[in-house]
Amino acid sequence: MTTGAGADVAPAWGTRPAGRTDERPHLAVVGGGLAGMAAALLAVDSGARVTLLEARPRLGGATTSFRRGQLWIDTGQHVFMRCCTAYRGLLQRLGVEHLTTLQSRLDVPVLLGDSLTRTRLRRTRVPLPAPLHLAPALLGYQALPIAERLRAGLAAFQLGRLDQRSPAVDEQSFGTWLSTHGQGPAATKALWELLTVATLNVPAADASLGLAAKVVRTGLLEGAAAGDLGWAEVPLSRLHGDAAMETLTAAGADVRTGVKVRSITAAGSGWELAVTAGGTGRGAAVPGTDDRGVLRADAVVLAAPPPAAASLLPAGAEPEAARLRELGDSPIINVHMIYPRPVIDGPFLAVVDSPIQWIFDRTVSSGLAAAGPPGAQYLALSQSAAEPWVDRPANELRTLFVEEMARLFPAARAAGPLEVFVTRERTATFRQVPGSLALRPGASTGLTGFALAGTWTDTGWPATMESAVRSGLTAVRENLAGMGVDVNEPRGPGPQARRTDGRLPEQVGESVPVGTESVSAPGGGATAAQVRDPQDPRGDNAVPAGSAAVVRPLPSGQPRHTSTGGFPV
Repeated sequence: MTTGAGADVAPAWGTRPAGRTDERPHLAVVGGGLAGMAAALLAVDSGARVTLLEARPRLGGATTSFRRGQLWIDTGQHVFMRCCTAYRGLLQRLGVEHLTTLQSRLDVPVLLGDSLTRTRLRRTRVPLPAPLHLAPALLGYQALPIAERLRAGLAAFQLGRLDQRSPAVDEQSFGTWLSTHGQGPAATKALWELLTVATLNVPAADASLGLAAKVVRTGLLEGAAAGDLGWAEVPLSRLHGDAAMETLTAAGADVRTGVKVRSITAAGSGWELAVTAGGTGRGAAVPGTDDRGVLRADAVVLAAPPPAAASLLPAGAEPEAARLRELGDSPIINVHMIYPRPVIDGPFLAVVDSPIQWIFDRTVSSGLAAAGPPGAQYLALSQSAAEPWVDRPANELRTLFVEEMARLFPAARAAGPLEVFVTRERTATFRQVPGSLALRPGASTGLTGFALAGTWTDTGWPATMESAVRSGLTAVRENLAGMGVDVNEPRGPGPQARRTDGRLPEQVGESVPVGTESVSAPGGGATAAQVRDPQDPRGDNAVPAGSAAVVRPLPSGQPRHTSTGGFPV
């Protein structure tokens, strides 16, 4: 499972000018995951001519789905947080925010595997200012003795004061820091790894302290509502890839799937990309290329995974390819089980003191509820930091996890699963270990018109959906500014925009100032009338649910209009 920790400052979309011509600068985006989608959308909205090239048959990258019989199977169980402003802004730009659920307050049900009792890690309803809001959640977390809960609260505040950009912090392991700050094995398993294994995809003993501090600070300490969880109610392919294909095409981008970029070389003031279709060196020619199979562009955003990006780096680019390969990778596996009747209640459940980490109910989103059998439940067991399991035979994994489900849940003992299968993401994330900060490159490569994007670039965040989207935006700004294209500067709810209780103004129905224009989602995006924020049951908010209004003063005499801005919220 991957989650996202949110933004410090929320950048905004550019505005697409009217009357574009064929002389507009041409940007090629290599890679159709979230980073590539975000880059392509911001570029086309800013007036560039965009060609998006993706080797797979569909867009979405690591956050997509595939068909298995009548069911849609997600490649991973991806959740986000309220503070993930870039990712939520992308959903809004794609017009699919209404296909997700966002908690009204952080509420994680937890099953204790040793005692088979349940507790919750839940944000209080009392509107305490951040970071005091965290105290009731920790005090009520019965997975730990009361003395350890108090020590955990102190450790959380100490984590929040660390400088994640400091090499000394990044080079230390999270596990080592925990042990020297009064956090024993029980607290590490029941609390800290509950929060960080899913985001960092490595156990605490192997995790970068700097990235762990980012997760705790941004997700739990900086805003009372920041850590509220969200998830998709539809297959990820519908939420991301299908919506991006439709939106990009409607905006005028040229999207090519099933094509392979074989090389990228500098050519005069621009770039040449050798492109083929069909996945072989002698594949069919791609429309838009010349008789040599070459696509010409003024600028390139390379938004591929590190191994592919390393093989495509042009001469003179920084960093060197070897540095990208040093990032390594960490796997995730998912064990999918279909039971004849419900086994768990609620959309998800975390488990500690068990091989099982997180369980998600995907009955509706997969299509099982419609396809049947009636009353069946589809559960996905998401296992991050999966080195112990990724190479084990499927039958061994099936036996291990079916037996563990039967131990934990009476309903699973009474009726075994109808079907069990395993999916593996061997290179789910880069390896977020001590010292990884020094290996993550920025968007700039030192070459004019050539930028990098991806969760593995130096966004300052873990390898999450939020990090992917922000990397794409940064890479486009890097390139478009050099081509003379006007891209809106970052604006939106930074820390200074938060209220004293830690909530954003729109979360309590505060209105947009008079004499400003409110930027709404284009292309059929959800409006305030269509989506209600659970924290605002009266529906007083003047912006889409959970989002922040982007406001700009209206110059004297300028007609009021709605721009194509709004990404991120």
